[in-house]
Amino acid sequence: MHKILKIVALVLSLAGIGILVNIIAKGDEAIKAAALDGDTSIVDPMAIVAYIILGLVLAFVVFFVLKNLFTGGKSLKNTLIGVGAFLLVLVIAYAVSGGDVKEYFYNGIVATEGESKMVGAGLVAFYILILAAAGAMLFSGIKKLIK
Repeated sequence: MHKILKIVALVLSLAGIGILVNIIAKGDEAIKAAALDGDTSIVDPMAIVAYIILGLVLAFVVFFVLKNLFTGGKSLKNTLIGVGAFLLVLVIAYAVSGGDVKEYFYNGIVATEGESKMVGAGLVAFYILILAAAGAMLFSGIKKLIK
């Protein structure tokens, strides 16, 4: 598995270097002129390589996080408690926030009362989480001072 990953990394690195050399060889003016005409074929291959790398990294992160979660019972329990607490914060924030009857416009589109309530819930959840983080830092600091 390690050898396969090294080969994939080498191939993607070489592809990225080759594409970068091609972009540099074309020059800024050619890229700008092509972009004005709607032609992005000069830089598209670099974006494709970047998307492939991003997809691989995300896939490996998700795989190893899930693998580590299910191999240890205590870590799974702690993770589920954290996710449950976060969902509880979201439910409380949604229940507390109220929809605004005033109409808000963004690019000529009217925000509905439900959308306004979701935005309010997001803000309330953000405030609750900031207070929880500040409280945890204060508690930790005071606990260290006492010891």
